[in-house]
Amino acid sequence: MAEQTTVAAATDSPLKRPREGDENGAAAFETNANISSVIPGWFSEISPMWPGEAHSLKVEKILFQGKSEYQDVMVFQSATYGKVLVLDGVIQLTERDECAYQEMITHLPLCSIPNPKKVLVVGGGDGGVLREVARHTSIEHIDICEIDKMVVDVSKEFFPDVAVGYDDPRVNLHIGDGVAFLKAAPEGSYDAVIVDSSDPIGPAQELFEKPFFESVAKALRPGGVVCTQAESIWLHMDIIEDIVANCCQVFKGSVNYAWTTVPTYPSGVIGFMLCSTEGPKVDFKNPVNPIDAIDKQSKSVGPLKFYNKEIHSAAFCLPSFAKKVIEAKAAK
Repeated sequence: MAEQTTVAAATDSPLKRPREGDENGAAAFETNANISSVIPGWFSEISPMWPGEAHSLKVEKILFQGKSEYQDVMVFQSATYGKVLVLDGVIQLTERDECAYQEMITHLPLCSIPNPKKVLVVGGGDGGVLREVARHTSIEHIDICEIDKMVVDVSKEFFPDVAVGYDDPRVNLHIGDGVAFLKAAPEGSYDAVIVDSSDPIGPAQELFEKPFFESVAKALRPGGVVCTQAESIWLHMDIIEDIVANCCQVFKGSVNYAWTTVPTYPSGVIGFMLCSTEGPKVDFKNPVNPIDAIDKQSKSVGPLKFYNKEIHSAAFCLPSFAKKVIEAKAAK
């Protein structure tokens, strides 16, 4: 069938390891956690983390399918969101809306402190956070620790406008376990740590637990900041409550929850936990390090598409149901 033809035609890259579809051109990823599939022309994201619902994108062509040591990896060309990166059946980014996530998870913390110089990115193998970190001219050194080299390689091949962050000479790539990397980091090494993790299942589970946050706090200088992916207020308030509780115990500066809209993520929104260590006060809601003027100099990566100082402050305005729960948990 037509879909089988497009899958077969996508085998010329040395990275590609396509799997056969069924007689209708179906291809599927099956893991213990979820089953998300491509069935005649559509990808549907199905997971027990968002039971009873699924978001679907029309598939024009499957570009890559492979299995790394850690997870299933797929890239497909969608009809409406450009190319799409999928890990273990879960959408990680699309060309159309990745800016809403990458820009916010990066500039919410980095615009909240003056003159950040040394930054660590945990996860983020696609390179999008690196691209955004590199906009800040004060930064002198960027470490990234990504566990899965296949994600890096696939992103460089299929998402060059995202993976352009790897081209910055300040970037140092470490392939390995982010938990172990942070444990080994000297105390007070970083001005900011950005944790661009997938959902808390599989290899990302440890990135949501208290010992990991303790390692982050140790690696930050006084008044240093962390921003970590913190799930959806519509789907995961129980997970968010645990993250808030852990962060309030670990971080003695400021602890805040913010959110942004990403249409292709479950429920269309995703949140961030922003915390600072004891030291110079950090007011996350009022940025002190504006990126707008700097951004005009960022010719190699193009202008900002989503972030601005107004949306920075607005990101901390929570709907009443979420505000009530998060403030109650933070007060304990």
